[in-house]
Amino acid sequence: MNTHKIRALRNELDKVVAGYPDVKEMILVCLLADGHVLLEAVPGTAKTTLANTLQAAIENAVSARIQMTPDLKPTDIVGVEIFDQKSGEFVKRPGPMVGTHILLADEINRTTPKTLSATLQAMQERKVTVGDRTYSLEDLFIMIATMNPVEQEGTYPVPEATLDRFAMKLNMQYVSREDELKMLANTAVHGRSAQSGVAQVISVEELLAMRGAVKQLAAAASVPVLGYIVDLARATRPTDQWFDRVHGDDADELREQIAFGASPRCEIWTLHAAAALAFIEGARFIEPRHVQAVFPHVARHRVLLTDAAVYNGVTTDGVIARVLERVKVIARATS
Repeated sequence: MNTHKIRALRNELDKVVAGYPDVKEMILVCLLADGHVLLEAVPGTAKTTLANTLQAAIENAVSARIQMTPDLKPTDIVGVEIFDQKSGEFVKRPGPMVGTHILLADEINRTTPKTLSATLQAMQERKVTVGDRTYSLEDLFIMIATMNPVEQEGTYPVPEATLDRFAMKLNMQYVSREDELKMLANTAVHGRSAQSGVAQVISVEELLAMRGAVKQLAAAASVPVLGYIVDLARATRPTDQWFDRVHGDDADELREQIAFGASPRCEIWTLHAAAALAFIEGARFIEPRHVQAVFPHVARHRVLLTDAAVYNGVTTDGVIARVLERVKVIARATS
């Protein structure tokens, strides 16, 4: 399948949003892998602009935005059933997820875990239930959620069950000076008219067809590649025998730093994300480099550190980097 249209979609993102090459690449990976994205981003880093530009470049795509707040209720997300006095019947009004292709959930850590749990069915099953009726979401549905890593006041911890529904967690910090100059000079993208010059370069139907090709790539992954993915995940689990074999003399130190390792769902998303990246690059099969490129983003919110490790300045990215360095690529992983 020709991949020039997915590259054209990337070019439209580049028109409006300066910098963040890895973030834009991985959002497209998640779009093709049928996964949701969590952006850890400080305010003013173009996360809303990025989501709106993605929607604007996709023909017939519909976007919606939910601003998460402490007083937000589950019914504000999934929908509500109200009594119509004229008809004497209850009327169901589905929430903003129904009929939407790209949903931006802004600052998800500002709403309560109870309210946030209302997104679980939509993220996992692609459906929402209002009263006694279930609404199917669009086949092309992606949630791009954000959270501010700096502010702690007025925020809530995001439940692990919710975090695990995201295929990737991406860090979206400030861009380089060069990219900031590009952004400042490109006045056409300042303000509410940022998407006015964005061309529709791909359709929803074409993206769904590409998802089918990505699934075929994942299904055709070689046994060595599958083994490499499993070995990476097992090397993050302190209770696994493989952990000691991989980390050797450092195993005890790392065991004190990691509270929980990567789950089997991490392995699944690594496979499908690697397949999507291989598709974007026009590769005929998944290579170890595709796995290595996506694994940090897939594992970042699934490898949990102990409180002592966080206090001592240990980072999840640092732990994952050590895992990638130590787990060797099996010979003939591309065969």
